[in-house]
Amino acid sequence: MTPVPRRLWLTSAALAALAPARLLAQKKSELPLPALGSAVPLAPAPLLLGGEFQPAQAEGKALVLYWWASWCPFCAQQSPEMQKLWESQQGKGLQMLALSIDKTPEPAVAYLRKKGYTFPAAWLSPELAKVYPKPEGLPVTVVRGKDGRVAQAEKGQLFPEDVAQLAKWI
Repeated sequence: MTPVPRRLWLTSAALAALAPARLLAQKKSELPLPALGSAVPLAPAPLLLGGEFQPAQAEGKALVLYWWASWCPFCAQQSPEMQKLWESQQGKGLQMLALSIDKTPEPAVAYLRKKGYTFPAAWLSPELAKVYPKPEGLPVTVVRGKDGRVAQAEKGQLFPEDVAQLAKWI
């Protein structure tokens, strides 16, 4: 067995000691990305800026599911690109449901208003999380294809060209 270099061991031990217990517990409970080709069930979702997402809206259309948070720096980089995608593709058959994982809906609403985002966004309440469980990572982007199955699944920040490429699923 190869010994672990002392510096690596000390770094790992220090990081583990600094990690809050709730983050470690959260990691254990988070799900992997959904498998390509797996079915994506839908449910109605009240939207943060008014209205409601209805599953019928996504029938026969591509649906982008986007888990994000108002406090996430990577989401702050990706969200403007998601807004551009929404503005350019909503009339062409693309549907979107952004799911805020903020602890309460108020910060998410304030963030959407401050940034001027109009993409459909809901707060991931405990009830809604039963239908739309958040995969590990943040942000997370999953494309539900026209057939209702996962066509693409990504965790972590997508770059502008990657977000623009989501339109290929229309």
